[in-house]
Amino acid sequence: MGLPAVAVTVLLAVLAAGSNALASVLQRKGARSEPDDASMSLRMLWSLARKPSWVGGVTAILVGFALQVAALATGPLALVQPILVAELGFTLILSSLVLRAKLRLREWTAVSGMSAGLALLLVALSPSSGDSRDVPGEVWALGSAVTLAVIGALLALGYRNHYAHRAAYFGLASGTYFGFLAALIAGVTPAFAVGLGAVFTTWQTYAVMVAGPVGFFLLQNTLRAGSLVASQPGLTLANPLVGITWGVAVFGEHVRGGGWIAAQLFGAALLAACTMLLVRSPLLRGSEGAQEEADEAADDAAEAAAEAEPDGTERADRSQPSH
Repeated sequence: MGLPAVAVTVLLAVLAAGSNALASVLQRKGARSEPDDASMSLRMLWSLARKPSWVGGVTAILVGFALQVAALATGPLALVQPILVAELGFTLILSSLVLRAKLRLREWTAVSGMSAGLALLLVALSPSSGDSRDVPGEVWALGSAVTLAVIGALLALGYRNHYAHRAAYFGLASGTYFGFLAALIAGVTPAFAVGLGAVFTTWQTYAVMVAGPVGFFLLQNTLRAGSLVASQPGLTLANPLVGITWGVAVFGEHVRGGGWIAAQLFGAALLAACTMLLVRSPLLRGSEGAQEEADEAADDAAEAAAEAEPDGTERADRSQPSH
């Protein structure tokens, strides 16, 4: 890829990350007034559809999706998906504007560190384009089966937990799912060079038509599962990780080796460290996160008391003298 083509791909991917961040914040704002214990349903969708902030979030999703498709049509999956990590930084900045939260030095330091880590990672990877048209059907089937199995396991773990833990598992599942959706889109984009008619001759086109709405439904449940901070790191970081894996392992995209591996690891470690710094931020935990922790602690205490009560009753019964 020439420098102009890379610049176009990077710009489109950055705009997609910003649009996705705006979608997360606006949808979170629109869903805050809904009952916390309610699951996503058609009735709730109808209720949310009457809220301008939520509708704005859906619009931002569509814009971000279009920008991501354009980016994948001009560059490799292993280049586009890591740039989407910038979504987390955009989410923080937009949260401060939309949700009226004040960013402090800690948050700005973390965002700056994430930007530096991302830049280093992209330079160190320097991915080259592969060709999804050369991927055999059985490889597509195996990769899809493994990815969907991981998503299913994460969702199962999420349903077994509550509050921040559920949101974290759902965030990981959603991020993995959207990374897989990006791989499907990458399977469609080569057909654009042949013509619009060719797009409808690939099975990936119809898979995207099904997977897209499912991903939207999964995202809504993720946003409602808990605080934005609990779900957003997994949602943001799992996506590029899955994208890089698919790009290199399935599509045959090439990344730098040798001494560049150390730079790749350092860039990835800086990204991870700054993400953890954001997760522990008092600002991001906020009153909502504190309330979730209090509710979770109360539930754990109630469960412990319920488990102990039968034993205590049984011991009391045994202590009574027999007549």
